[in-house]
Amino acid sequence: MTRHVISVQVENKAGVLSRVAGLFSARGYNIDSLTVSHTCQEDISVMTIVVQGDEHITEQVKKQLNKLIDVIKVSDHTNARAIEREFMLVRVSAKPAQRPEIAAIGDVFKASTAEISQKSVTLSVKAEPDKIDDLIELLRPYGIKELMRTGRISMLREGESGTN
Repeated sequence: MTRHVISVQVENKAGVLSRVAGLFSARGYNIDSLTVSHTCQEDISVMTIVVQGDEHITEQVKKQLNKLIDVIKVSDHTNARAIEREFMLVRVSAKPAQRPEIAAIGDVFKASTAEISQKSVTLSVKAEPDKIDDLIELLRPYGIKELMRTGRISMLREGESGTN
């Protein structure tokens, strides 16, 4: 299955999120990540939706999204040149002797220390989703106590057009 990154510009109205998410669940798609944010226009929001599935069903979902009255534009960033980021907070078990190791790992990913306590270190990082995945794998042996990710945001590079 392919991971699809779909950007949906919508009118900023109550119930739109529910209708958009309903299209995915009706087709048996689990949404891996869903981020909704404001745009430079007050009455328009953008949803970045990450799902896994085959091309045929994804095409059907995009066609159905385009039919929703509150949807302005649907674009598929899956095979397009896009800038993608996520934000993550991760709390890792850390004895005092392990803190320099954890900090060094965090430095490689440009993570900053958000909190240090007696038993843990909490890092914050903003990066490409694959880089965040890599950081998690390197921190896993220390014992991840808590982890929160915002979900992916995606913006096409200038001059690039995603498929509809």
